Amino acid sequence: MKNLAALLSRTSAIHGDRTAVELGDHSLTYTELDILAGRVAAYLADRGVGAGDRVGVMLPNLLEFPALYYGVVRAGAIVVPMNPLLKRREISHYLRDSGAELLFAFGPAVDEASAGAEGTGTSVVAVEAGSLTGLLAGHPDPAPCADRGDGDTAVILYTSGTTGVPKGAELTHTNLVGNAEICVEELFHLGPEDTVLGCLPLFHAFGQVCGMHTAVAVGARLTLVARFDPEEALRTIADRGATVFQGVPTMYAALLAAWERSPGAYDASTLRLCASGGASLPVEVLHGFEKAFGCPVLEGFGMSETSPVATFNHPDRPRKAGSIGTPISGVEVRLIDERDGVGELCVRGHNIMKGYWGRPEATAETVQDGWLRTGDLGRVDEDGYLYIVDRKKDLVIRGGYNVYPREVEEVLYEHPDVAEAAVIGVPHPSLGEEIAAAVALRPGSGTTADELREFVRERVAAYKYPRLVQLVDSLPKGATGKILKREITIDA
Repeated sequence: MKNLAALLSRTSAIHGDRTAVELGDHSLTYTELDILAGRVAAYLADRGVGAGDRVGVMLPNLLEFPALYYGVVRAGAIVVPMNPLLKRREISHYLRDSGAELLFAFGPAVDEASAGAEGTGTSVVAVEAGSLTGLLAGHPDPAPCADRGDGDTAVILYTSGTTGVPKGAELTHTNLVGNAEICVEELFHLGPEDTVLGCLPLFHAFGQVCGMHTAVAVGARLTLVARFDPEEALRTIADRGATVFQGVPTMYAALLAAWERSPGAYDASTLRLCASGGASLPVEVLHGFEKAFGCPVLEGFGMSETSPVATFNHPDRPRKAGSIGTPISGVEVRLIDERDGVGELCVRGHNIMKGYWGRPEATAETVQDGWLRTGDLGRVDEDGYLYIVDRKKDLVIRGGYNVYPREVEEVLYEHPDVAEAAVIGVPHPSLGEEIAAAVALRPGSGTTADELREFVRERVAAYKYPRLVQLVDSLPKGATGKILKREITIDA
């Protein structure tokens, strides 16, 4: 039998006095965190929450997040992590769809959570920073770790809903423990002396598994940042001696820009490894970051449905800029419906989700004969390294020609004044779609849209360059900092 919470109990027995998680001046040792998780499990049992029941955890990066999270799975229940910035309509969907018995909600979000919970049958419990001890006052004795089968669901992670309403990916105890152990042993070579900088939200798959679970698995220290800010992140690296940083491309771009604005102001010499995922990391940003920080950035690929890591640039193998590397152990990747060497990426292995909660038709459409269709278009080189060309849904077909936005974005990022860029297709009466780009410039830049258009036109085929270039202050982003193309509007 395997329970994800056993990672914490095992580490507590070995490294109980070590700091498990910290935020600002507050911290918990592994013993304290394990006891808190056990008391949460006792609290849940007293409220009638049992094996297989769903419990929402709607918190930002607080010390209370891991205590509640591991407490829920310790009780044998299923965690439903939720973004504390969700609005009542979205909250209602998550609760109704999952059938959550209980929702732990961050204090400032309680009103919205309560409104979203109306009529769902879900009870809302307010959680403030530092309030967990009071909440658990009547449950001083930790509950034991419930036995769960390898195939039992531990977490329901809701997808971003870019192709419709969010669907809940069921991840099992085996999915999550296996992915965390591979990250520790094969990718990050993590040990108890490491300090992982937790800038990614813990309610998201990347931060949850690659940050929280990997640190807990070996007794490393997880240093949280409540909300990503590049200057605060750099100060935290220096103050805490962070050795591992994990982030999405926009974070790397922001860190690099902050570093360049204040040369020599921050000490990042303790960093030994960085990992990037969630979206494609522009090659120019990767090279610039590695040169400035003297630290390798390993790029990988994953999604909620793959628990999340599927491929990675392994630290003991040659790295290739722009590549998502090779499959992790026990995972296979293939391309289907290939055209000119580009096909849809499909993944099979121990990391594939159990299915979409309550949606057998959607599951059958996405997972076929054990292969998960990712919706990402990729190619493979002669050495077996994989490259994401673009999202299948982001592909722009202009006058019958396929245009992959990422290729055009890479060129835009080569321009020294470009801070952020996103390329999309907009309707066109005769061509079907036209190429358009939304660009945020670096502070103080005087570059014009016409100059950017000409810059790209000189570097790509005539059908690929963006006829429409719109300058913006910033690009819309999701909880992890990933650029949300669906929210970009460009005037034709």
